[in-house]
Amino acid sequence: MEKLKLLLFGVLLSSCLCDGLKILTVFPVPSPSHGILGDNMVKHLLNGGHEVTYITPFKNKNPHPKLHTIDVSANMKLFDPNMLDVKKIMDGDKYMQDNALLFVLMNSIASSTLGNPNVQKMLKDPNTKFDVIIGEFMFSDLYSALPAVLQCPFIWFSTIEAHSMILNQVHGPLNPAYTADYLVARVPPFSFYGRVHELWTLLVGLYHHNFDYHAKEVSDYETLIAPIAREQGKPVPDFNVLKYNASLLLGNTHVAISNAVPLPPCYKHIGGYHIDEEVKPLPEDLQKIMDSAKHGVIYFSMGSNLKSKDLPDELKQGLLKVFGALKQTVIWKFEENLPNTPKNVQIVQWAPQQSILAHKNLVLFVTHGGLLSITEAVHFGVPLIAIPVFADQYLNANRIEKKGFAIKVDLSRTMDQDLKVALHEVLGNKKYAETAKALSIAYHDRPQKPKDALNFWVEHVVRTRGAPHLRSVAVDIPLYQRVYLDLLALILIALVVLLVVIKKILGLLTSKKSVKQKKN
Repeated sequence: MEKLKLLLFGVLLSSCLCDGLKILTVFPVPSPSHGILGDNMVKHLLNGGHEVTYITPFKNKNPHPKLHTIDVSANMKLFDPNMLDVKKIMDGDKYMQDNALLFVLMNSIASSTLGNPNVQKMLKDPNTKFDVIIGEFMFSDLYSALPAVLQCPFIWFSTIEAHSMILNQVHGPLNPAYTADYLVARVPPFSFYGRVHELWTLLVGLYHHNFDYHAKEVSDYETLIAPIAREQGKPVPDFNVLKYNASLLLGNTHVAISNAVPLPPCYKHIGGYHIDEEVKPLPEDLQKIMDSAKHGVIYFSMGSNLKSKDLPDELKQGLLKVFGALKQTVIWKFEENLPNTPKNVQIVQWAPQQSILAHKNLVLFVTHGGLLSITEAVHFGVPLIAIPVFADQYLNANRIEKKGFAIKVDLSRTMDQDLKVALHEVLGNKKYAETAKALSIAYHDRPQKPKDALNFWVEHVVRTRGAPHLRSVAVDIPLYQRVYLDLLALILIALVVLLVVIKKILGLLTSKKSVKQKKN
């Protein structure tokens, strides 16, 4: 009986520890897809009974008594909406696949966020207390410095597939023999050249991340965070200690969609948490269109960053011609009115994507290949045609094509003809729809819903005081030891010494032989 009382007391204590946590969430990237991920994470944490402070560049449309928003909309100035030039991409310009450009941009956003007066005010308030911090990782380690002031565990959240830059913070780089750099976009297995190129890309990336950009992050830490900690009488850890001290890494992933690669115990999949549990009803006009589509519906959307209206006029007309020749109804998310559309093409300036994908008559989704759109397609079991535009979309498109439920089409001025071929292949071959349904079953067959996994692991970090038991031992071992470079160096030295000894011996033997020949 006493043991039972102790057990019940322990359960009660554990539940109290995570009843109404105070959580700081940092989602400062001024991009709509990042806003979707941030908003939904905050929503689930609030529904879990927690109090959330939300650093965001977007205005909150649904105020909540336990939600406190910190406005960093000044970050919008760093994000040029015209940065994505469709015509340049079509002409083969790879400027949006430039690592240096990405790192500089994201470090600027991180510096702007922590230096924002609203964030500085929160940090300088000695009454500010949090139980845990969740920071969005977008190629800057700077948010890991927040615990120096706030004195609580830190959790990283990765918006894209697991990659070496983020995993290096909690474990170590992924093996480049079977893991592609997200910008190189290879799908394993690689050729010999592919493996060598991936290794070189990884080493160059780590070098830039740890040297070229590290100095700027240390400078920002010493300027924006360390003085506040000193003023409050708190210790000021070395930034190198803070950046490798995350308790957990939450990933916007699921293994049914991504590659099955070895991940550390601190990595937790929560992909799909942004998808509504209950499908919202369609607007009356869209409901009528989809219900009456006898041959099914194709939904075409290029996401929130690339606008269909910016496509060349000849390509728009080419696409309309291709769509007009189909028996299916086509819903095209287009940002302005498009004249002379075929009868089977419906133009909408805004579309409830999840509700469209959930409809029984939806037969195909033509997308830009963003991870959120792909996850939604797998959630609802819909085959895809992916037209990647920038960043991780190329890798996403190559991966889902390899998995067999999608076809990749390159963005080009003659894309309409390539799309025509892809449409006939996907619509005419039932294997794409069948594979999409099979992956959807695997995606849904998990022990916890993603929103519940999110709350569980955040609470687990607090309950276990930073989850040190999940910390990978690899993070404390230098890279040269992990890959046995010291052993390789020892073997090479031994070989050199052996060659020198052999050369000496051969030299002695040769000299003795020549002396004997002279005597004779």
